[in-house]
Formats: sequence, C-alpha cells, structure tokens
Amino acid sequence: MRRTTVRGWRWRHNTLRRPSDRAEAWIVLATWILALVGGLGTAQLTGDRVADGLAERRDRAQPVSAVLVEDAPTVPVTTGEGFSNSTVWAKVRWTDADGAPHTGRAQVDPGSEAGTSVTVWTGTTGTLVAPPPTAMEAEFQSVLAGTLAGLTAAGTLVGCGRLARFGLDRRRLHAWETEWARVGPQWRKRMYG
Repeated sequence: MRRTTVRGWRWRHNTLRRPSDRAEAWIVLATWILALVGGLGTAQLTGDRVADGLAERRDRAQPVSAVLVEDAPTVPVTTGEGFSNSTVWAKVRWTDADGAPHTGRAQVDPGSEAGTSVTVWTGTTGTLVAPPPTAMEAEFQSVLAGTLAGLTAAGTLVGCGRLARFGLDRRRLHAWETEWARVGPQWRKRMYG
C-alpha cells in the first residue's frame, strides 16, 4: 500500500479545529521563537557585558613590585570549611607611580622572609586590589554568565507560554462543561428512554 503525503495538511480547513486550538498553535510557535531569539540575545549581551567589565578591571589593576616588611607565616591559614589557601597574608611596602610610599597586607608565599620582593596589584588610587582574572578566567566567567542568563531568559519565556496555554485549557474546560450541561440531559434521555 502506497502512502501519499499531503503537504500543509495542518493548515487546511478542519471543522473540528476550534479557534482556541489555532490560538494555542500560535502561542507555541511564538513561545519557541521568542525563547530561542531572546535566550541567545540575552546570552550574547550578558557575556559581552561581563567580558567588558572584567577587561576594565584588568586595565585598572597594575602590578607593582613590593617588599615584605615582616616574615610571612609558614603555615597557610585554613578556613572554617576546611580549605587551605596556598598563600598567607603578610605586611608589604611599595611606592606608587608618584613615588609615595604605601604599606598594606597582601597574599604571599608561606615562609617568605622580610625583604623578599613580591608582586602586588594596585588600583588607580594606589591601594591594593585583588589580582584581576586572567584572559582565560575572564572568558570562562563571561561564557558562564551568558549561558546562565540566556537559559534563564529562555526558561522564563517558555514558562510564560505554558501559563498562556494553561489559561486556554481552563477556558476550553469551562466551555466543555457549559456545553455538556446543555447537551447532557438530552443525551441521557435518549440512552435510557
């Protein structure tokens, strides 16, 4: 037996198709298109914003040579969660671009002696700042942030589409109940005589 394919059969006139079925089809189509476009757009925009922010942070932080003022502790500090850092905090001294001396606490290798030269990162005001992320870390963070934002946006749009379909289902059930209340008694009379 040979099967013939009828193109566009879904769009042809059908007396059983209700207006709510057509509305639901358009809602599903619009939801998936918006979720795809909105999710990708949000992911791209968020990733670019995060990458720009991290690049700006890298531009503001500058490495400066500093000298240890005191001997660094030999044992890394263990945090409350049981993690230990491979560096310790010690007092350092450095001069900024204007030649003004500064002191502060920075992370250094354990057991470093006073007078050891270390590299610290300073901001535009000459104060110590955390080291900026490397290019690879910044790329990872921007891709991760973009992916999460895109998935959140797409999920929100799909959820809104589901809510719209839920509203249509409630309207259909109400219409069926109303119709059955009208037709049901006549049907039972014919069945039971």
